[in-house]
Order: sequence, then structure tokens, then C-alpha cells
Amino acid sequence: MSLPKVILKSGKEKSIQRRHPWIFSGAVYGVSREINDGEMVDVVDSKNNHLGTGYFSDKGSIVVRILTFGEEIFSENFWAAKLQSAWYLRTQLLDFEVTNAFRVIHGEGDGISGLIIDYYDKNWVIQAHSTGVFLQMEQIAEAIKSNFPDYCETIYCKSSGTLPNTGTDYFLFGNKAEAVAKENNILFSVNWVEGQKTGFFLDQRENRKLLGEFSKGKKVLNTFCYTGGFSIYAMSAGAELVTSVDISQKAVDLAASNMELNFPNANHKAVADDVFNFMKEHTQQYDVIVLDPPAFAKSIKSKHTATQAYKRLNIAGLKALAPNGILFTFSCSQVIDDVLFYNTVAAAAIETGRNIRVLHKLEQGPDHPTNIYHPEGHYLKGLVLFVE
Repeated sequence: MSLPKVILKSGKEKSIQRRHPWIFSGAVYGVSREINDGEMVDVVDSKNNHLGTGYFSDKGSIVVRILTFGEEIFSENFWAAKLQSAWYLRTQLLDFEVTNAFRVIHGEGDGISGLIIDYYDKNWVIQAHSTGVFLQMEQIAEAIKSNFPDYCETIYCKSSGTLPNTGTDYFLFGNKAEAVAKENNILFSVNWVEGQKTGFFLDQRENRKLLGEFSKGKKVLNTFCYTGGFSIYAMSAGAELVTSVDISQKAVDLAASNMELNFPNANHKAVADDVFNFMKEHTQQYDVIVLDPPAFAKSIKSKHTATQAYKRLNIAGLKALAPNGILFTFSCSQVIDDVLFYNTVAAAAIETGRNIRVLHKLEQGPDHPTNIYHPEGHYLKGLVLFVE
């Protein structure tokens, strides 16, 4: 049975020919028939030349997410092949003996636009960002079970936050809700049913490890701490004191619990407070500070407001930093690009008048790869600053 066609305007085929997986509404001339949200379609140019196959969306500006390009045929083996390729890459990146928590599928970075899969010690958490992917949930789960039987105890669909109209989250296989995951031999309790996102922020693994190199004998402040990842790495490296701050009491409790799991006698303070308020009210200076806020900008419209918020946050962080201190500062807002983030931090630095050197430019871990044809997949930006 032939698929419905999405016909592009003349000249709008260039991006897909360069293997960019998104077709925007402004590029579409018309459709061959009425198409349902999530239905698979063929994309053709104005002369009816086949360009690719993907999922149609009637929501938002991205009309089609391409899965196969050119003459490549979408087959039943698609999910298995993509999973096997992604898993092989992770075996090259990670030692599963010391790290058993990582991202298996990072959307466009692994060739499946709209799909995220995270792995926590034989437990798979799937998050769909498009209706087309969500409708294939059973097939994806079957591909996981069939191809990784020794690495699969639970498969959980957690898409209600990314696709609000899909209803509740649910188990596709097994029924475990949490596990103790291992990252560079550091333990974290992860609950994918109750936790944010898929239960843990895996993209900061390499940056947490780097933080440890600066933390021995230091007083460390971890803001927006969530489950305490940076805090525990700092303590593992011999920090003198670690303070974890988050506005959520639940997050602070998780951070304290994870610290207890690794270092029962740690000199650790877990504080439930607004980060801006905490740094304003507390006069103690820290040797190392982590600023890892949630995305201040979710859309282009909020870009200016977000930029001002990042500036205020970095001014506060720099003021709370002791002489010759280290600042780890991040933005995970996709609409705040590297140059804007750098300039925003520089503007904050100018306002403090301190001498500052950039030691590292940071990004998401390699298990969150960026497709070279889809630079939008690069979202996490970070700087490590030495502040005199």
C-alpha cells in the first residue's frame, strides 16, 4: 500500500538532500490526501522525485521527521538496526563494569528523530517526542527485548511530559520503577516513574567527572542540584564541604539520599531554597561553584528574558566565589547558542570586574551525540572559569 505524499515547494528540497531530518511547514506545497497525525509519509520534491520517508505531524512547525533518506526503504528491521548501531557505539564509549547508566538513543543523533531511550542497569526508559514514534512504541519495545535479552528487565514508556495528549505513562515490559545505577563507580538511586525526565540527567557525566579534578580540599556549592550528581563527584574527589541547593525539597532529599548511598559520613549540606535567594542571603564564599539551571528559554520568544536570567545567575555565582575559585556554568536551552551563552557570561564577568580565564568549553556527553547534518542536536553548553 502506497504512503501518502508530502509535496515540497520548488527549491525547498535542499535541506533534506543535505540529510537534515526536519521538514518545516513553510516548505510544504501540499499533500496527496488527508494525513493523520503520526502517519508515515513519503516526501517528494515539486517534480515528484522521492526524497525520504518519515512521520507526519499536524502539531507545531515540524511537519515531517525524516527516518530514511533517498531510496532507502523503511522496513520492519529499522528499529532493530538503529538500536544495534547505537548500542555498539556505547560499547566503544563506556566501560559497562563501571558505568551502567547511559543514553542509548539520542533522537536525531542516532538517526531517529523524536525518540529518546535511556538505560539504567537493564532498565530501558523510552520517551517519544512525536506522535509517529509514540505509535511505534510496541515495535520499539519488541526490538529491545529481541535484540538485548540479557540486558533487559524493564521497559517503561514515559512520554506524557513530551506528548501530553498520549495519556499516562506505562510499562511495556517488566514492572521495576527504580534501580541503583552506576556512573564511573558512583551510585545513584534512579526512579524513572517518579523522577524528572527519564529519572536522571545523564548528559553531564563527563562534566561531573571533570568537576572532581577541581574539588579536592575545596568548599563546593552545587546549585540546581536535582539528584546531587555534581555534589557526589566533588565529595568522591575529597571536597572539604559540599552544599547542594535546589528549590525542590524532593530534589534535595534525593541529593542527600544519594550522598548517603556513597559517603555516609560526608560533610554535606542539602538546602531547599531558591538559588538566587540562597546566594543573596548566604555570605559564605565557595572555592568551586556549579551553576546548572533548567532551561530558562523554551522558545525563541523567551530568549531575551532567559539571557537576562543567565546573566543575573552568573553575576550571583561570581560574587559567591572565593578568590582563585572555579566556576562551572551551563545552559541547556537550545535557543541560547554557544556564542550568546559565552557573551552572556562575559557580560556578567564585566559587571563583577574580576580577572577571569576560560579553562574549558563543555558540552553534552558522547552518548548524546550530535548528527553532523543536524546541529540543533547540540544543546548543552558549559564553561569552566578560573576567577582571581
